[in-house]
Amino acid sequence: MKRGTEEMVGEKLLFTPGPLTTSLTVKQAMLKDYGSRDLHFVKIVQDIRNDLLKLADVSKEEGYETVLMQGSGTFGVESVISSAIGPDDKLLVVINGVYGERIAKMAAIHHIKSHTLMFEENEWPDTTAVRDELMKGGYTHLAMIHSETTTGIINPLEPIGHLAEEYHCTFIVDAMSSFGAVPIDLKKCKIDFLISSSNKCIEGVPGFSFVICKKDLLQKCEGQARTLSLDLYAQWKGLENDGQFRFTPPTHSLVAFHQALAELEKEGGIEARAARYRKNHEFLKLGMRDMSFKLYLPEEKQGYIISTYLYPASPRFNFKTFYEMLNDRGFIIYPGKLTKANCFRIGNIGHIFGGDIDELLMAVAEVKREMGF
Repeated sequence: MKRGTEEMVGEKLLFTPGPLTTSLTVKQAMLKDYGSRDLHFVKIVQDIRNDLLKLADVSKEEGYETVLMQGSGTFGVESVISSAIGPDDKLLVVINGVYGERIAKMAAIHHIKSHTLMFEENEWPDTTAVRDELMKGGYTHLAMIHSETTTGIINPLEPIGHLAEEYHCTFIVDAMSSFGAVPIDLKKCKIDFLISSSNKCIEGVPGFSFVICKKDLLQKCEGQARTLSLDLYAQWKGLENDGQFRFTPPTHSLVAFHQALAELEKEGGIEARAARYRKNHEFLKLGMRDMSFKLYLPEEKQGYIISTYLYPASPRFNFKTFYEMLNDRGFIIYPGKLTKANCFRIGNIGHIFGGDIDELLMAVAEVKREMGF
């Protein structure tokens, strides 16, 4: 299956970790303008907040809340880091890629007491090492990335979450590139704050992030935010009081996301979307293997959200040329972000299907022949 012809006219396919290719109906949802106080728009915002709780399989009755925050996913992560960690608290950041490093940078900028536990980019965090660090005492919060898009590795949440609970740490999870397509049991994994964004696996467009969190911990954020615009507690109170954002909301992004949530439900929810993305990954993996491209990660650690490929050893391969030739054919991939290996990345997510993967593979084969590697 691939997208309908009407969706493809003049449009390039995005094989990226987000922003990503969206459906025609998600795009059409943005054709209507809304005022931020429009009653219908306020209802859309409330629906989104409720639907996200349902998607996470939690509820207000169980003590969970959803907070929407303007800006990219990074804004959402920083809103949590700068609001949820008090002046006397200490954060442990578990890192195996650049997005974990970004959390550590946030902590440093906000003068938060923190320590980093570094692991190789192609390795899962070692639970024994995490335990050993927590046993030193003094930690109140623990943060990590779920789907680390540096490589595409998906880090196990449950063992780290149980360690966080055992050592009385608030567990903060950046699920930017996984929520909506990788099943996550917040309660089983002991997640206190989960952050994701509109332009990832739910297949909306960029413009806002969201935080699904425990209400009691959210209430503890009152008065300790280090910024005005990223004050997570104040944002939540505004949404709770009158359904309004404190500052101008990204209206078009929100109505597009509302449509994207409806399409996710129609597709069959997280499990169905995960199945489609897995198929995309498998098609891509087999096709690239046939052309002698090698995945960076071992298969048991490779997630299905994004795939990282090593540069071919041939002197004829040049990524800039490779990228531009694929771009000219209507296919957008991503450069790599690894510190120790030359690589590029191909996303398996978005409104793309097996037929779209086939077309990408044919384009890669053409470019490979023309470049002569």
